[in-house]
Parts: sequence; C-alpha cells; structure tokens
Amino acid sequence: MKTSFVPALAALMITATVCEAADNMKAFPAPEAGTVRFVLHLPKATDETAMKVELQVGKTVEVDAANRHFFGGAIQEETIDGWGFTLYRLRQLGPMAGTLMAVDPGVPKVSRFVTLGGEPFLIRYNSRLPVVVYVPKGVEVRHRIWTAGTKFVPLQQG
Repeated sequence: MKTSFVPALAALMITATVCEAADNMKAFPAPEAGTVRFVLHLPKATDETAMKVELQVGKTVEVDAANRHFFGGAIQEETIDGWGFTLYRLRQLGPMAGTLMAVDPGVPKVSRFVTLGGEPFLIRYNSRLPVVVYVPKGVEVRHRIWTAGTKFVPLQQG
C-alpha cells in the first residue's frame, strides 16, 4: 500500500503545479496586434530573496565590431487589475544608436544581440508566478539569473 501511495502523491503534486501555472496564465491578457508575449517559469530555489532576474530586450542585428550599440526604449512594469500580478511591456523599440568610433569600411559586420540602452532591468525572483513580457513582433527577450554571495564583508572606517 505504501509503495503505491508515494507515486500517486508525487503525480498529484506535479499535476497541481502544472494546473497552478496554467491558472496563473489566465490572468495575463492575450498579446495585442503586432506584439508577442514571452513567458518565463522560474524553478523553485532555496533562497529566492538572494536572487534577481535580469531581462534583456533587443534584436540580433549586423553591426560593426568596434562600436557599442543600443536601442532606445524602456520596459514598463504594469499590474493586472483584480489579480495583483505584474507584467512587463515594451511598447516600442526605439531607434538604434551607438558610439561613433571610426571603422574601416572594408571590415565585415558582425551579428550581435543589441539590447535597450541604460541600466540592467532587474526584477525580483519569484518561482510562484510566471515572468510575462510583451514586446513588438521581431523583438527578442532574454534573461539571466543573478545570485548574491553569502558572505558579507565589513567596511573599513576612514
């Protein structure tokens, strides 16, 4: 009896988790015309308070290798009425800009992922809710996880 109970309980827990994720997605609206929705389901972590998620929005384009390029635009954080869930939206990818270092015209261009300019866009790590990002068609969304170290180092007076 015990051996059949454990797999049944595990299957029930997995099903409940999948159903919960599907239920959470009901709160998020369908993408508007000309936009795409990206969804990130984060795995459960031991200490989520010591973690952040960085979102990178941009495009892969052909650019020269010498200059630093970036797009104009800003990710906006919105709260879904009645749910309290957060979604992230880039309404428009602005024009591409960059530094103006002289480049040999004979040097071939390189393919690079060019992101929005400015500071990294960091959000709280929360495995209980999906990270949902709406962007214009043709725009890519990438992410990486930041983890704080466990050791605090005291500062010196002076």
